[in-house]
Amino acid sequence: MFAALGSCVASCCAVCACEACKGVAGGITRRSARLAYCGIFFFALLTSWVLRDFAEPVLEKIPWIDTMGLKPSKEWYGTQAVLRVTLGNFLFFLLFSILLCGVKDKREVRDGWQHGGWMLKFILWIAIIVIAFLVPNSAVHVYGHLARFGSGVFLLIQVVLLLDFMYTWNESWVSADDERWLYGLFGVSALSYILTGVLAGLLFYWFNPAGEDCQLNIFFISFTLFLTAAISVLSVHPSINGSLLPSSIITLYCMYLCYNALASEPRTYECNGLAKHLNAVSRSTLLMGVTTTMLAVVYSAVRAGSSTSLFSPPDSPTVGGADTEPMLAPNRVAMGDGKDAGGDEEEGTSSVSFRRRRRDDPHPVSYNYSFFHIIFALASMYSAMLLTGWGREATEGTEIIDVGWTSVWVKMGSQWVTVLLYVWSLMAPLIFPDRDFS
Repeated sequence: MFAALGSCVASCCAVCACEACKGVAGGITRRSARLAYCGIFFFALLTSWVLRDFAEPVLEKIPWIDTMGLKPSKEWYGTQAVLRVTLGNFLFFLLFSILLCGVKDKREVRDGWQHGGWMLKFILWIAIIVIAFLVPNSAVHVYGHLARFGSGVFLLIQVVLLLDFMYTWNESWVSADDERWLYGLFGVSALSYILTGVLAGLLFYWFNPAGEDCQLNIFFISFTLFLTAAISVLSVHPSINGSLLPSSIITLYCMYLCYNALASEPRTYECNGLAKHLNAVSRSTLLMGVTTTMLAVVYSAVRAGSSTSLFSPPDSPTVGGADTEPMLAPNRVAMGDGKDAGGDEEEGTSSVSFRRRRRDDPHPVSYNYSFFHIIFALASMYSAMLLTGWGREATEGTEIIDVGWTSVWVKMGSQWVTVLLYVWSLMAPLIFPDRDFS
């Protein structure tokens, strides 16, 4: 009797816990579907990292695997596991990008596909991940090559968003009718140039150790200084409609990319002065570094996928706030009846016509659903490259992410592309004076 009672109580507790979790998850997803998709994406990144570094010794210690006659293959861990998990993640977001293509109004049925059905979505995500582990190695190999291209597109979108943010920031401060904003503009610009100089000095100290021939590192740092000086001079040229704020931020960003590239040099490279410090850090510090990298990828994907200034749906205004908030019609005060829009509706013809107009008004989406999922699909490819050293068969050790000469050249290439795009944004109005680049 007591056993049956205990079983009943345990079942009730389990049901209550499930309902509570569903309630919390429902509240979060009603507030922002983007947050839920971030959770799925971050969980995929974490799964990829765990399978890469810890799956093999753990699987060997599970007794029932040997009992069932299952012998873990290399597809279950290491580089192959990372590629397969990110492949499943890529296919999941690509599928939703196709399904939600062209959604412009929140009253469409497909809008519910974006914001609801999370249990089914999670089951679908798991099923796609499982299928990715069943595909042949040749298909995964092809995906690995495509991921290099997709990662480059993801980095390019990051650069475009950075430039757009810089110009928007500069325009808002310059147009402000207050001298304090202009002082702030010059202050931020001066601080950015000071930080650039300090970082350049540290790079020469860290990555040009005494007694070592580090011509490549010297070239990277010196060429970065030359590029940053060139774009700064170009931005203040009388014939160019430029400004110090964007050029100073781009200058600091380019120097940061140079640091990031040099820090990605192999740990055994004698010119990587930070290698011995990076190898001596504790496991908790390494875990924090891995988590920070993953969060940076998630943030970049959300920032790009939710951008309303560059990638909003055509012919629809951009909307702030939560995903599920409707675009409300003008309130009742504006309509002249003297009532608050949030108050109770009065019975009568006027309230009926108001409700009808409110139902018929368009409820445009606040961001491009299809583009949002495309960005997460590209971010899945980028995370695959980070965790596998840009497609190398073996990583340099557990818990080490984004290390190797391929990473170095990719980041330096990203820096040069950033400079080219910024120079193009300055020169394009002169080359095509008849076009509106505002």
